[in-house]
Amino acid sequence: MPPGAPVRLAKRTSNLFRPREANPVPGLDVSRLHGVIEVDPLAGTADVQGMTTYEDLVDATLRYGLMPYVVPQLRTITLGGAVTGLGIESSSFRNGLPHESLIEMDVLTGAGEIVTARDDNEHADLFRTFPNSYGSLGYSVRLKIKLERVAPYVHLRHVRFGTLRELIDTLRQVLQDRTYDGEQVDFVDGVVFARDESYLVLGSWASTAPYTSDYTGQQIYYRSIQQRREDYLTTLDYIWRWDTDWFWCNRVFGLQKPAIRRLVPKRYLRSDVYGKFIRWENAHGFFARIDAKRGKLPRERVVQDVEISVDRTEEFLDWFLDNVPIEPIWLCPLAIRDQDHGEQPWPLYPLKRGENYVNVGFWSTVPITAGRQDGDVNRDIEREVHELDGHKSLYSDAYYDEETFWSLYGGDTLAPVKKKYDPDGRLPDLYTKAVKRR
Repeated sequence: MPPGAPVRLAKRTSNLFRPREANPVPGLDVSRLHGVIEVDPLAGTADVQGMTTYEDLVDATLRYGLMPYVVPQLRTITLGGAVTGLGIESSSFRNGLPHESLIEMDVLTGAGEIVTARDDNEHADLFRTFPNSYGSLGYSVRLKIKLERVAPYVHLRHVRFGTLRELIDTLRQVLQDRTYDGEQVDFVDGVVFARDESYLVLGSWASTAPYTSDYTGQQIYYRSIQQRREDYLTTLDYIWRWDTDWFWCNRVFGLQKPAIRRLVPKRYLRSDVYGKFIRWENAHGFFARIDAKRGKLPRERVVQDVEISVDRTEEFLDWFLDNVPIEPIWLCPLAIRDQDHGEQPWPLYPLKRGENYVNVGFWSTVPITAGRQDGDVNRDIEREVHELDGHKSLYSDAYYDEETFWSLYGGDTLAPVKKKYDPDGRLPDLYTKAVKRR
């Protein structure tokens, strides 16, 4: 790679949903950093190369009755990507975010050095600022993480609510007691289909199951939430329950229609296949041109996850349902696990220790109506989230001005760490990556 040229990874897969400028030089080849080095079943740990997908990692750990503390929903998210970005799942209310199970990592820095960062060594500053840095400090080439024991099955209960207030009140109780109706709760997420129809999905480890459902083929998982009061899945199928239909986003391809779905081989019903189509359309605008010729309004991409305090989640959902025509909406509670490093232990995504949050996920497009511009709905969401003292993930479009951005994403803490590990600026800074899309 030419001296002084900006560095970017050449990855086979990506779960970013913000377009980026083309890199004028070849990316850094990391294609061989995709293996599980070791699973230690006695210690409950895994040593993993940075580009290892969670699909491969889970296959390796389940053989020993173990899984990562948090497994993000999509199969091709990489462990390195989840740590330098953010990942979340239904275990996050008790296990936090993926980086909180991190023991140590080897990082290729912007200075071209590989350093081992731990919370208790000379690179503890890098260890703490790496989460949510999105490659602006370096790239993880090896990570060691903690694992937890699993049962063979997960028992699901789908609890319906007629108002958002009832849902939030019940969620508070579940987060406090870790039980519901006399049964332990090990996993929590939820779906809002409409203001008067929402659900909490409460999962519990189970050693046996009277039956198991299969949502990797013709059956659609998110529809089962409306159709069944309870369900049983194998642990593997529970982990990947959202991937087959990319939550519900494969509706855009017509794959919710049985006649079309039956024609698609099962091996293609997965999120990375759909992602390739979406990125191709983002690059070429083929279907957008067809819609324009048909007289349809252009559309704005609204693909976001935001974190709101549980105490203000109802307020945000009320605003969202009044102003943004997207449904369903995913809900996933989370809390920081770290108890030893002050109020905000991870400075680049400063959630407060001791606070319960709800990740609100919404992924679709909306029409750009008269007098509005592309990006306006995303800007409206950013303002509302900011007013509610929330944060948004940076894997997708962001529109903050630079001063606001750095005030939200740890600018004062990041600057000296960036200077230390990338003194020549070979890696674009976080604002340049997230907002300027470079």
